Amino acid sequence: MISIVTPVYNAINFIDNTIDMVMSQTYTDWEWILVEDGSTDGTREKLVALMNSPDFDRRIKIILFDENENGAAGARNRGLDEVTGRFVAFLDADDVWMPDKLEKQLTFMEQRDAAFSFTSYEFGDADANGTGRYVRVPEVLTYKKALSRTVIFTTTTMFDTEKIDIRLIHMPLVASEDTATWWQILRTGVNAYGLDEVLAIYRRPAQSLSSNKMLAIKRIWFLYRKMEKLNPIVSAFYFCGWAVRATLRRI
Repeated sequence: MISIVTPVYNAINFIDNTIDMVMSQTYTDWEWILVEDGSTDGTREKLVALMNSPDFDRRIKIILFDENENGAAGARNRGLDEVTGRFVAFLDADDVWMPDKLEKQLTFMEQRDAAFSFTSYEFGDADANGTGRYVRVPEVLTYKKALSRTVIFTTTTMFDTEKIDIRLIHMPLVASEDTATWWQILRTGVNAYGLDEVLAIYRRPAQSLSSNKMLAIKRIWFLYRKMEKLNPIVSAFYFCGWAVRATLRRI
């Protein structure tokens, strides 16, 4: 079984589509843990009504937080505490999966005996319409290769908890917690296997690119120095590779 973990915060504009999307997956042996993280826009009420509806799908478990305390990382970690499936997949409430995402990715992992996998994806606009800009993924990603590229998109990941201690999948409460998590897993010697097929859409509303770049720079440097404890020279080496690849993705 695949356990899907979704942090939910102020997702009233997306949650109906997200529910329909998961319910429409061609792979049906799943449980879905949604962690409602103190939304203020009606999302919480929507999920409570879903829980109380007579046709509520018992594969779904909804956890309600009263306040938004530890962000998406804390919500994902709470969801991980409840999983009962062998495989774990992350899905953010505003992103999109293709209908056969779970089925294809699970088959891919079984064929490669993989503990950790991720897929290619397409950037979408505010309405999740594909923009024609794709991120293609490498066949294999080691720890050292991952330090110079942030190619793993959270909504495309899947893990085999018989091969990876689920405690390693729990996310540190830092900025760019997802990247920090991939590194802490890969650091143990596990490799991540890339399925080079677009199985997700990353919804990206129009934002200030300049402010995003500066924030990303600060975050990646923090991860090198504080989380991975790399010295300044090694950090600068990997940073240069990261900066080149990040720039190319925006072209």
